[in-house]
Amino acid sequence: MQEHASRYAGYRSFDYLTPQVDFKVFDLAPQLGRVPEHDLGLTDAQRDRVSRLLRDYSAISLHEHPKILPADVTQLRDYNRTGRNSFGFEGLARSGMTAVFDNFMNGTGCVTSEAAWKWDDVIYDIGLRFADIAKQDHVVVATTLEEIFTAKRNGQLALVAGLEAATMIENELDRIDILYGFGVRQMGIAYSQANMLGSGLSEDRDGGLTHFGRRAVDRMNKLGIAIDISHSGDQTSLDVIEASRVPVFITHAGARSVWNTPRMKPDDVIRACAERGGVIGIEAAPHTTLSQEHPHHSIESVMDHFVYCVDLVGIDHVAFGPDTNFGDHVGLHDTFTGHLAIGKAHGAVEHPRVPYVSGMENPAECFSNIVGWLVTHDYSDDEIAKVIGGNIIRVLREVW
Repeated sequence: MQEHASRYAGYRSFDYLTPQVDFKVFDLAPQLGRVPEHDLGLTDAQRDRVSRLLRDYSAISLHEHPKILPADVTQLRDYNRTGRNSFGFEGLARSGMTAVFDNFMNGTGCVTSEAAWKWDDVIYDIGLRFADIAKQDHVVVATTLEEIFTAKRNGQLALVAGLEAATMIENELDRIDILYGFGVRQMGIAYSQANMLGSGLSEDRDGGLTHFGRRAVDRMNKLGIAIDISHSGDQTSLDVIEASRVPVFITHAGARSVWNTPRMKPDDVIRACAERGGVIGIEAAPHTTLSQEHPHHSIESVMDHFVYCVDLVGIDHVAFGPDTNFGDHVGLHDTFTGHLAIGKAHGAVEHPRVPYVSGMENPAECFSNIVGWLVTHDYSDDEIAKVIGGNIIRVLREVW
């Protein structure tokens, strides 16, 4: 079940350019219908309620990569080297979302270096995406809450620029200001590997937030950049929560008590985040938010983490950051598993492999299915409004 955005007029990425002359063309994965629709068993009345909730309230994804992958995922490195990732305008028009925190290529950007996280690659990524968006009027870049609200009123989708780590700033604080000037409004501390700011979750020893990292947190607070600790190590996460003068986000993760891997967050980190007013966005990337009850990764596994976190810290501190894209996400992980340290992040827990996460496969379907699941499980309108966007808005009022 997918909603339709009123302002979408059929634009495809780089329509303003001449294919194969101005840019290299790749065969891309379909944005809609790549996998079978997940059946939640909704009645007509429940479907109507889902549509009403997405129409009446703001649905915000705390973390996505709404790019379109090549149909042949083995071409992904060559595709990313061009710096031009096609954006899922058509799929997002069916998503029912009000706003999406777009994290671009981030750790897979390899325009100038195979190892990614380089300053030039990040600037390429942001600039090319924003040039593409400027040529249509359905998706709009948002840097304030009012711009998100205006997009909702106008039948548009607001894009908030986010980065999963601050690795590319190296040891230069002023680069944070430059990124803010380019429109970035959310940034992680470290990805899975350690950097100048602190430790990532794949490190054997977590040294916590560095002195430079504390200065970076202070600068992000002063600018109004929301801080993400999803990929940071446990001690680094706790240090960031303590050091920040405003709430922080865990934009895309789950509960380690539900699935015991480093990629999930322990109870003390989730509690500390909530106690300072923050929010955890529940993750859905393949083979992350599994559970003993639902080891075959699907929306049911994801929602096991949602229910646990709501029970742990209350419904005011939980949201969703599905972390999806258009195309073979499992293939993406397989392609970049080495330099993203995916094996270390996911740990050694045995589990069945799935080709995709049923019900949470791409940004077009995630929020209609999330709301559908909440409707079938008897959550109230107020509760649903909080977890699909209201809690995020509350934090952003304080941070931005």
